[in-house]
Amino acid sequence: MTARLVHRAFRLVLGVLATTLAATAPLAAQNFDELVAVPRGTVALTNAKVFDGTGAPAATGQTIIIEGDQIAAVGPTGSVDVPSGARVIDLSGQTVIPGLVGLHNHSYYTGGNGRAAQLSFSGSRLYLASGVTTIRTTGAQQPYAELNLKSEIDAGRVVGPTMFTTGPYLTGEQSSSQTMTQLEGPEQARRVVRYWSEEGVDWFKAYTWISRAELGAAIEEAHRHGVKVTAHLCSVGYREAVALGIDNLEHGLFANSEYAPNKSPDECPPGFRNGYADLDIQGPEVQATFRDMIENDVPMTSTLVVYEISVAGREPIDERVFDVLAPEIAEEVRAISIQRRAGRGAIDPAVYQKALEYEKAFVEAGGLLAAGVDPTGYGAAPPGFGDQRNYELLLEAGFSAAEVLQIMSHNGAKVLGIDDRVGTIAAGMTADLVVIDADLEEAGDLHDTSIVFRHGIGWDSAKLIDSVRGIVGVR
Repeated sequence: MTARLVHRAFRLVLGVLATTLAATAPLAAQNFDELVAVPRGTVALTNAKVFDGTGAPAATGQTIIIEGDQIAAVGPTGSVDVPSGARVIDLSGQTVIPGLVGLHNHSYYTGGNGRAAQLSFSGSRLYLASGVTTIRTTGAQQPYAELNLKSEIDAGRVVGPTMFTTGPYLTGEQSSSQTMTQLEGPEQARRVVRYWSEEGVDWFKAYTWISRAELGAAIEEAHRHGVKVTAHLCSVGYREAVALGIDNLEHGLFANSEYAPNKSPDECPPGFRNGYADLDIQGPEVQATFRDMIENDVPMTSTLVVYEISVAGREPIDERVFDVLAPEIAEEVRAISIQRRAGRGAIDPAVYQKALEYEKAFVEAGGLLAAGVDPTGYGAAPPGFGDQRNYELLLEAGFSAAEVLQIMSHNGAKVLGIDDRVGTIAAGMTADLVVIDADLEEAGDLHDTSIVFRHGIGWDSAKLIDSVRGIVGVR
């Protein structure tokens, strides 16, 4: 038996318990048909307002024809032939957008006091219910659980989004994390990347204390195996990471320490963000970062929602967040959110505003910005609901509704290399669509998501949410 086959057999043995306990057992009592609003077939969505995901303004009075798992036609109602026998759904007064592509969407969740739970059951359903039809996990605590969850979703045995999985975090020896690879040098980085690449992960994520030598080795080994690397950095600056060949950078301004006056090579300067309130976004340092990223095709991932909880003076957390959490988790999250919103947060409101400006300026300079929730902060951004909050925060940053949807769908698909299949609404694309029971531009949020089509099956958003209410955060 080859080493690769041994690895895969070992993966099945170790991963089956996590997947079975977190997903298969609850599903045994759940009839999928009860969660489906529109079965796969020939469907005509008529009279809708449609944002196609390209950044173009919305088109009104549109008809979308779905045949199986594909979009067959899109155009003004009356000019598109509705096939005989099609199920016709009149969406007058409603909006259709592409399925969202979440680029920082972990399969685990961290509650208020740091308790982490693998959400192979509730998380995958909540992502889909919120309109997120594709995710990249961007850091795994249980890589085998993720790989097995992806297989179960692909096989139709578990409800959830299309998944791009990630290997274990790659960080330095200084980290105290019990779930990350604490690298002792470049050769270990190569070995870890090689092993998990052979196991089938799609991406790796480097973390705050990795050294330049370790990061460079990880990137080189990943590329040798056709796999990519993103990073939540600190010890390494963005321009250094770009020079090493990084494929993506996470968290925007919040993880870029290169503007700190006390930055030393391979060191993470404590409190480096504190001086960023006065950062000149149009100044030469920031513009040099943007230029390096853009010239080397390195996109940035926005995760505004995970930082918002730590900013004083922000509006209260939406009550629907607490409604889906397990009671003990909700109590912890509520207490921490109240404290931090009252002024005990770690992020200066002026720094948060600067982060919004940073992302807007990156796009204006020609950069590719995508988005994700990162449900690992203090618990106020659970899967899916946090993605929806990101929509509102990107509007606050100054983007139009059409631009935000492009960031959250088409741009994410571009980063993953699947923009020829998902991320926009056009004939020939996969039928990943979100129906919102409102005029999105008037509503200003995605809360009225009603039906989420993934591969042509229209899932009932409310029923998916009800199926996990009260358990999010524990399973």
